[in-house]
Amino acid sequence: MTDLVLVRHGETEWHAENRYAGVSDIALTARGLEQAQQLAAWAATAGLAAVWTSTLTRAQLTATACAEAIGVPLNVDERLRELDFGHGEGLTSAEMHEQFPEALRAFRADPVTDHLPGGEDPTDAARRFTGCLYDLATRYPDDRVLVVAHSTAIRLALCELIGVPMRDYRRTFPSLRNCGLTEVRLTGGQGGGAALLEYNTPIERTTAVQEIS
Repeated sequence: MTDLVLVRHGETEWHAENRYAGVSDIALTARGLEQAQQLAAWAATAGLAAVWTSTLTRAQLTATACAEAIGVPLNVDERLRELDFGHGEGLTSAEMHEQFPEALRAFRADPVTDHLPGGEDPTDAARRFTGCLYDLATRYPDDRVLVVAHSTAIRLALCELIGVPMRDYRRTFPSLRNCGLTEVRLTGGQGGGAALLEYNTPIERTTAVQEIS
């Protein structure tokens, strides 16, 4: 039995305009760096055995503070990267409506069957992400592990783990706040049981802001 705390990275420079940042490597804002420090303050007392993150800079910067706070190496796995939004990368919803309105309407109706043009199949993304999580459960039995990753990839993985229809990920899990805490418990390896312990808890409720040296 392994508890995995899944966290979306800190706020990025595309946050204010709500641009789709899938595999695009976007920097954190000053607020995002502050959120990383808040998360690190929580991590220092959370009984974590390890910290894992995706290959994208925004996730690694967020996770680095946590790894340093608890004195463990930062582990990186490309399977934890965000969904590739294809032609939607870097665009707002309004810009997508201008460029490919029919495809956007289809995406909103069924974001899996009709994922954004040129983008990654969400089912494939969910399977690569959960494959990594099950590997972590095997590697860290009876431990608690922090996984810093991305909003859509985490929501898709939750659907895969607890049996929610994948096409409903945007409705069932409409958003993930930056550095909010979502925790799942995995029992056994691939195909084992999964339970959702916590979803999208604001980090501000768990720790006060403090500097991590």
